[in-house]
Formats: sequence, C-alpha cells, structure tokens
Amino acid sequence: MARNPNRKKRHKHKHAKPLPPGEFEAHIESLTLEGRGVAHVDGKATFVGRALPGEDVRFVYRDQRRHFDLGDAVAVDRASPERIEPGCPHFHHCGGCAMQHLAPEAQVRHKQQALLDQLSRIGRVTPEQVLEPLTGAIWGYRRMARLGVRFVRKKGRAVVGFRELGSPLLADIDTCPVLDPRVGEQLPAIAELIGEMDARRDIPQIEVGCGDAHCALAFRHMVPLGEADRARLDAFADAHGFAIFLQPGGPDSLEPLVEGARDVYPSYRLEEFDVEIRFSPLDFAQVNAEINRRMVHQALEWLAVQPGDRVLDLFAGLGNFSLPLARQAGPAGAVTAVEADQAMVERGAACATSNGIENTRHVVGNLFDPDAGHGWMNESFDRVLLDPPRAGAEAMMSVIARMKPARVVYVSCHPGTLARDVGRLVNEHGWRLLAAGVMDMFPHTAHVESMAVLEPGR
Repeated sequence: MARNPNRKKRHKHKHAKPLPPGEFEAHIESLTLEGRGVAHVDGKATFVGRALPGEDVRFVYRDQRRHFDLGDAVAVDRASPERIEPGCPHFHHCGGCAMQHLAPEAQVRHKQQALLDQLSRIGRVTPEQVLEPLTGAIWGYRRMARLGVRFVRKKGRAVVGFRELGSPLLADIDTCPVLDPRVGEQLPAIAELIGEMDARRDIPQIEVGCGDAHCALAFRHMVPLGEADRARLDAFADAHGFAIFLQPGGPDSLEPLVEGARDVYPSYRLEEFDVEIRFSPLDFAQVNAEINRRMVHQALEWLAVQPGDRVLDLFAGLGNFSLPLARQAGPAGAVTAVEADQAMVERGAACATSNGIENTRHVVGNLFDPDAGHGWMNESFDRVLLDPPRAGAEAMMSVIARMKPARVVYVSCHPGTLARDVGRLVNEHGWRLLAAGVMDMFPHTAHVESMAVLEPGR
C-alpha cells in the first residue's frame, strides 16, 4: 500500500529555556516503542536514547517539555548484559538506527513484548497464539531509503547519508552496513559524484530503490541539470551499475536519465507465487526482501484462501499481497484491490496484467473515510487482508465486520493502531484474535512490524 502518514511538525518555542548543561545520572527502567530508555529524573519521565533497561547511565538533555524530557546517553556506568558493541562505526552519531547497541535477539524480544503489551493495554485483547517472530539477515537488508545530500563548503565536498543523532544536520558517514551493500558501500562514490556536479548545492536528496537485479537512484534537483551534469550521472551509472532517475518536481515529475534498457525501474520476485513486481524508487515497497517473502507466505498461509474465494485486499499498493492472493484464488476466484491513489491503482492493475493475472479488480477508495456508495463496500468477501500505514484502519473495522469474511489477516507497521483496531473487532463485534506476532522488517531500529489473524466468533 502507499504510505502517506499525516505527520505534524513540532515547532520550537521562540523563547525556549536553555537546556541544563552538563551530564546527569539516570537509572533506566524500561524501553519505549521508539527504543529510548525510560527513566525518572527528579520525578519527571525522561526518555534517554542509546540506553537499555537496568542500566545506570549519564546523559545530556536534548529537549525539555511540560510532561517529559529527552536526552541521550553519553556514558554507561553499569551496562545491561544485553548491550553489545554496535556493528556500524557511525552508530554513535548517525540517527539512522536506534538499537544497534542491543543484542539482535533482544531487539526481537522487545518488539514482540511491545506488540503484546499494546494489544493488552490498548486493545484489551490477548491472542490465542503468539506467532514465532519472522527474522532474517540483520545487515545489508534495506532496499528502500531516502538519503540526505548536502554540499559542505567548509569541507569542500558533499555529505550523503542520514541525519545526525538529535540534529537536523547530516551525519558524515562513508558506509552504511544496514543499506543494501550495492548502495551502502558506494556512499563515498556517490558523494564524490555530487561534489563534482555543477548543481551540487541544489540536490537535497536521493531516493534509493533496490530490486533483485539492480538498484535505482532518483536524484531530486532544484534547478535544471546541464549537459555536463547529465553526462557525469550517465558515466557514473555505467561505472557502478545503477539506474538513474531525475526528479525536478513532485513525484509525477520522475523520469529516467536515459531512455533505454539501463534506466528502468527495479523489480522483485515472489517466486513461490510466480509474481514479479516492478517499482519506482519513490514507491512504497517493503524494505526487507527476505522478510517480505516470508511475510507474504505467512499471511497467505493464515488467510487460507481456497480456489474460487472472493478476497478483499485493502491498502493494496502495487500488489505485494493482491497478486499472490489472485494466484491462490485461481480463475474461479477474484481479488478486489483497494488503494487511495489513482496512479498507484493504475500501476497495480498494470502489474497484474504484466504477470498474466486476470482475476483482480483494482479500485480507488478512501479507506480512512470510506464511502458506502462504492460498490465493493456492499459486497461480501470470503477473506480480507489489510496492510495500512501507521494511522491504521479504524474506519474499516465496522465495514469488515459487516462483510462477515471467514478470516482476516491484518499486517501492521504500528502496534498501537493495530491494537486499537483489533480491539474493536474483538470487543465490539465479537471476533476472535487467533494469532499475532512480529516480523523483524527493520533490524536495529525501533520499528515494529506485526501480523494479526482474526475470525468471527462462534
């Protein structure tokens, strides 16, 4: 599905008080969903980055608010037995990862417990079965990313990467072991390329999209690129095997640097279902190819689609679930794929056609404010799958309950909204939460991806 969460910008007060100087001591009690250690300093909740439960740390303040403060640990006086040495040399100043200092297996336990806590506290529900976490490679897994770019005059070169910890500035990094190595190991070469370009001060970001065969880089540029810069990009693409795209304006302005076989969208295959999905570097696609394959397998296994079933896929995007579901439903069945963005709906339909799939229907629908006048809203379905953004799918819960499908699989990127929505189906409509569990889609970060399986009560 196409992610478009509504984020509110937080504006700092013009006359904010200066932060307390120096280092302060804190005992860390637990972890937040964002991976910060929770402490109480003089009775006030303080969330400390780079700190783990059970630790005694010294920290510096980053922000002070009415009900809580923010800080970052600068020294650990008593370490947790689960603390490890981060695998990236830039962890302590790059803000791209939040949990490299926590052992990988402990990261997964924390995410699983966070999911169960949210289900209990917000949803007032307990799954009948806790699914085994889906885990995979913890390095080189990230195939989608937005890299910040800045030409630093004082350094005489460009910086490419993620923002510094607790700062709007870009971290000066020369590698990223979390990124697909086809990009993560080429950051110095990309920075050198930017530094040589005439438009080096007018390129604020690069979108990365890596498929099975190649990686694409989409350069956002604020001024038209001259022939010399286009030639530099062309030579760089040939030398490093990238597809290059230019983005002079909004998402609709994306275009290949050179028309032809090289600058084409990447794609990934879901071999189990004989499906190939082509995507733009600006699209939403699951960042972790290995976990995505296993997630699709698990979701379809639990959904238990039978030949001839009518299936509804909400927040369908390009068809990551729709197309495998169509294979399972077979020629006698049908999949209705609903997505809010017209362009995405059209591309999802084209993707089905390119895979020779003829039993899908792709429709536009606002799933946050559903219109009962849409035909599909008044149809019945045997199975429903949904994969909403962080805001969840609260408005669709009563609609799904009214459709009375035999089973629902809910894939989520935020345990709080998942818990809220599942709680409504269980507590208001009498459904059962058969199973729930996490997928470690984003190792070393605090992102919690999860799956819940529900069916109507007996």
